[in-house]
Amino acid sequence: MSHRPFMAQASLATRLLVAALLVILVSLPLAGFGLAHHFRASTTDAFDERLEALLNVVIVEVRYDELEQRLRHERSLGDPRFEQVFSGWYWQVSDGAERLLASRSLWDQRLPVVPASSPEVRDVTGPRGAPLRLIERDIRLVPLETPLHVSVALSREGLDAELTGFTRLLVLSLLGLALLLLIALAAQVHWALAPLRRLQANLRGVENGEAERLDTRLPGELSRLAGAINGVLERDKRLMERARHAAGNLAHALKTPVSVLTTQADGFEETQRMRMKAELSRIDEAVRHHLARASAAGDAGLHRPSRCLEVLAPVLEGLGRLAERRGIRLAHSLSPELMLRMDPQDLQELVGNLLENALRWAATTVMLSGGEDGEECWIEVADDGKGMSEAQRHHVMARGARLDEQEPGSGLGLAIVSDLVDLYGGRLVLARSSLGGLAARVYLPAGPLPKFQRR
Repeated sequence: MSHRPFMAQASLATRLLVAALLVILVSLPLAGFGLAHHFRASTTDAFDERLEALLNVVIVEVRYDELEQRLRHERSLGDPRFEQVFSGWYWQVSDGAERLLASRSLWDQRLPVVPASSPEVRDVTGPRGAPLRLIERDIRLVPLETPLHVSVALSREGLDAELTGFTRLLVLSLLGLALLLLIALAAQVHWALAPLRRLQANLRGVENGEAERLDTRLPGELSRLAGAINGVLERDKRLMERARHAAGNLAHALKTPVSVLTTQADGFEETQRMRMKAELSRIDEAVRHHLARASAAGDAGLHRPSRCLEVLAPVLEGLGRLAERRGIRLAHSLSPELMLRMDPQDLQELVGNLLENALRWAATTVMLSGGEDGEECWIEVADDGKGMSEAQRHHVMARGARLDEQEPGSGLGLAIVSDLVDLYGGRLVLARSSLGGLAARVYLPAGPLPKFQRR
């Protein structure tokens, strides 16, 4: 199980979208905070300017009546809310003692007084606990000796409602913008990565054996990459073909000397002849074994599925004649639709060796069958010979590459089969057949090999 972080395994699209999401999550809140702060400051400044204008009007209209020894305000400020009791619009003029002049809206309440030589703005709590925005300053009025404190206060409810409404609208707008940006970025990523998806599909086609080359009609960078991969595929194909051709030539080159030595051994004395033929047989089997492994195509992921019955028809025909001469019935139950992901030559080699081994030990019947089992395909060769015990089968399979040195019925043919199955990421299972003898069943991947199985 992989212990790498999630992002280390994430796709390019996921990485790009996560990066875009992080940028949006950082930038939009910062932009929203800046806009909200600017709007709050500008709206509050405009509100404070209005307060200062009202304060100046109150100051201009304040008079001291010497005859009546009291303060007077010459005219109304022009807004009826200053006359409505507890309306939230108030003004007040006071010397801090018995002289007091206030708007009718204050009724019997008073605004707090804090001396201020210049206009000062602050938030206070007014009548009935209402939040107010207050501006105040001290002035001197002839002939009074003490300064007068003039203040104007307006309710903050309208200002706060305006700020709250803007904040709500801003949040909704930024959320909508974030959603639109994510959708646009997802569409952009989908469009930008389309060539990579095409390249991935081409690679899957090559892996499945449906194509031999990658399509190079891609953007410049990917086109050069696809061309380089095609070059590697072509070089590997040539190397494999050359290796298989060389293995075949070597096999033909060794056949004649081995045959000559076998013939010449007939002229020796019986003891020497038997020893010589035994050694030549070992040489011949070893050469066949390793040449068969070297010439195998291997890797099911690079081969198209082959129609099993169509590929094996020549093998069944040839070995069928051999079976007739030995008085053995060779039958099969293969479906014409059965597909195996294996090189045709390797499939013939694999099944041919299994059939030869079965014909060697069968009494009267050899049966070839096959089918699909989930994500695997299987093919089985069964005979009615003496078979092998469970201990013998376990011992044979445990020896791996040296199967050819074991009990009768598990000679060179079974060793070649084991090597081919291993190359294709499959498995070989030996069991007792329903006919009474040995059943050799080969399981092969139905699809391309997982990467961890590739050799």
